[in-house]
Amino acid sequence: MPTTVEPLPLCPLAVAVLSTPVHSAAGADLPVDALAGDTALVRFVMEQLPLGLCVFDGQDRLMFCNQRYLSLWGLPDEISVPGTSFAEIMARTRGIETARSRDQPQPGHGSAGTRRREWLLDDGRTVEVVVSRLPDGSCVALHEDVTQRRCDEARVAHLALHDTLTGLPNRNHLREGFDDRLKRHARGEDLAMLCVDLDRFKAVNDSHGHLVGDRLLQEVAQRLRHCARETDLISRLGGDEFAIVHCGAAQPAAATKLAQRLVAALGESFEIDGLVLNVGASIGIAIAPFDGEDSETLHRNADLALNRAKGDGRATFRFFEPEFDRSARARRGMEAELRLAIEREEFELLYQPQIDMGTGQVSGLEALLRWHHPLRGLVAPIEFISLAEETGLIAEIGRWVLHQACREAMRWDQPVRVAVNVSAVQFRKGSLLRDVNAALLESGLPPNRLELEITESVMLDDSAQAAAALRELHERGVGIAMDDFGTGYSSLSLLRSFPFDRIKIDRSFVRDLGVRDDALSIIRAVVSLGRSLAIAITVEGVETEQQLQSVRAEGCDEAQGYYFSRPVPVSDLPQLLDALNASGAGAPLASLLSPCSNKSSM
Repeated sequence: MPTTVEPLPLCPLAVAVLSTPVHSAAGADLPVDALAGDTALVRFVMEQLPLGLCVFDGQDRLMFCNQRYLSLWGLPDEISVPGTSFAEIMARTRGIETARSRDQPQPGHGSAGTRRREWLLDDGRTVEVVVSRLPDGSCVALHEDVTQRRCDEARVAHLALHDTLTGLPNRNHLREGFDDRLKRHARGEDLAMLCVDLDRFKAVNDSHGHLVGDRLLQEVAQRLRHCARETDLISRLGGDEFAIVHCGAAQPAAATKLAQRLVAALGESFEIDGLVLNVGASIGIAIAPFDGEDSETLHRNADLALNRAKGDGRATFRFFEPEFDRSARARRGMEAELRLAIEREEFELLYQPQIDMGTGQVSGLEALLRWHHPLRGLVAPIEFISLAEETGLIAEIGRWVLHQACREAMRWDQPVRVAVNVSAVQFRKGSLLRDVNAALLESGLPPNRLELEITESVMLDDSAQAAAALRELHERGVGIAMDDFGTGYSSLSLLRSFPFDRIKIDRSFVRDLGVRDDALSIIRAVVSLGRSLAIAITVEGVETEQQLQSVRAEGCDEAQGYYFSRPVPVSDLPQLLDALNASGAGAPLASLLSPCSNKSSM
């Protein structure tokens, strides 16, 4: 006859689970002694846990384990008999190497406390084990399958350093890769940076739409990979601009051959969905250390050479030369016009609504900057914001935006918040805190109606100074949102370093819904991340009913995009707000859409 094993008494740590008074439905406390002695109740409670649970005494003998623990490790039911040794359980565990199993904290050994460890199983799963031990050696271990969580985190981490459309490294990855290759250059290898820009990409987007344009960019990325070497670093910097860091060969001869291959390859026709497209490419090249000893200088000079190549007829390449000043003169002219624009008040703010997914009501309006040039008409911000940042004019322009947005928000019939984009330059100049406080004081706008939208570059440039300024504003009640999440570095450490109120998922992920399988997974991962950190999620670029329903199903808090309205002048806001709130965001308001240009960085 099999030997009957008497149930072992509960260890002190298991008893402690029940040491907190439990309230009955009538509100009275149940006796702790009664609960502690009720082994059946303890077992029932432990079986309801979504985690695997096992309890050992100080002699490495199993006292209790739930069914989830058995199924997680593929253990048979008979192994759960009280008194089974730790060594026997480990011997029966599937999917784990013997050497790895020794690393698990044994119940009867080690000092009291809690240890956390992750195991990578042979079947690809990842299990997190948290062992809590008391001084007498008894312990409780919780086991959780975190495979999906780690996959989601890996996707977000990959997103931080890669362009989601092409899979190429992004600008921040390029910077890191350049530094690594620069160390090789110090050992005697020449290094070149090639800036590649498509010549007629805008015409493709205008004629055939963004979906075709995106497919074209993916094909371009493939040809770049084919032309470059495995040791080269290829990056998409944004739009139709790419960069290649080329090292390990004699320059400029190697860069010349690579540029010739690129011009020839990108000059061949592309076939996308039955369409034959011809774009071509222009290339600018800068060589280290002659044209710059850091990534920023080298990139800037390669970009000047690129402008020269475009000016010389496109579909060609040029090396940087010190006398390249044609584009610099043009930019200086634009700078002078920008200064006049500030004096003449040629700027205007348009507003795009943000819709609460729970109520269907307008919860906020994002202020977007436009420049009414006296000769060229409406100038898109993409044409002057970067120059304004380079010259420092963005501080004065940003100050005007803050004051104007706060003044206009105070005149709205509905007290919704106003969101204002903020440049990293405003932080570097140290003027943002003063400008925000002045704008709130002058307008009388309550701080909780103002939200500042920043990109990760703000925190990366000077995280300590930026975090200090943002924290002071946050304490006043001003909301802080991380804008364009997913298009830059998007470091998870940034979300830990400051209590952001909102994450804005970039429009590119919404655009890819139904086109790329990973788009919805990434949105879901970011929403889960925001929920775990108690950060609201706003998704940008919603243009269709299907996109709206998808992001709503994933639990996004707010949505923004052309489905609701294009950016409109302040004079159109009363009509727009009334119509949107009346419709409950149930249908697009095509009759109210303004022919204004797309969202800018300001």
